[in-house]
Amino acid sequence: MKQFNRLALIGFGLIGGSIARAARAQGLVGEIIATARSEQTRARVSELGLADAVVKTNAEAVVGADLVILSIPVGACGAVAQEIAPHLAQGAIVSDVGSVKGAIVRDMAPHLPPHAHFVPAHPVAGTEHSGPDSGFAELFINRWCILTPSEGADPEAVERLRTFWAALGARVEIMTAEHHDLTRIAASDPTMWRDVFLSNKEAVLEMLGTFNEDLSRLTRAIRRGDGEALFEHFSRTRAIRRGIVETGQDSAAPDFGRPHAHLDKPKD
Repeated sequence: MKQFNRLALIGFGLIGGSIARAARAQGLVGEIIATARSEQTRARVSELGLADAVVKTNAEAVVGADLVILSIPVGACGAVAQEIAPHLAQGAIVSDVGSVKGAIVRDMAPHLPPHAHFVPAHPVAGTEHSGPDSGFAELFINRWCILTPSEGADPEAVERLRTFWAALGARVEIMTAEHHDLTRIAASDPTMWRDVFLSNKEAVLEMLGTFNEDLSRLTRAIRRGDGEALFEHFSRTRAIRRGIVETGQDSAAPDFGRPHAHLDKPKD
């Protein structure tokens, strides 16, 4: 059953492509408008016939859309929000698919107009593949999707997006961005994290093994006073951090001094 008249998808990789396929298969939207940064990707989306129209710019994509979903790296969302803001329709719901919600809220919310409804989302689903050919309609079935609306978010908009993701097959949970980011393993639904870890157990075990090796090396270096080993380790981790920023997965701003609304409130 149709839930939205026009869905605008900004970014068309695994997640964006899967949303398009699933929404079309379930008849959830009247039409799909797509765009992507790469001309090659836009051409491939057109070839695949996954959208009713493929446009060149983000601003053009959102015109007349009542649901806009950004399926792009977290670090790029703020600039895109600023770009599309003047073109959003009255009552449009704007969402994303990023795995970190505090940064999304911080970077996007200030740019979005009051006549649009911002409801961040995190579908906990994926594969090792990417690109417009990698998506499939069943990706979200029995997977979790976390919505993190702000305290003042419109309840009807939140419910409409919840219903949309549920129709894609997802198990939807609603929580604050802070709860999602700061305590998302320790305090979130244990069933969700059981599923995340078991469905990705090879990667998780490999990462845990690497973590244990690094921890052992750090322990030995500290115990021995080995400054050279410590310097090498932190030089390597800084390079990794810079790589994450360069791929658009986070902001280059250091966390020290970043605004945290729940911490920065004046004390009585």
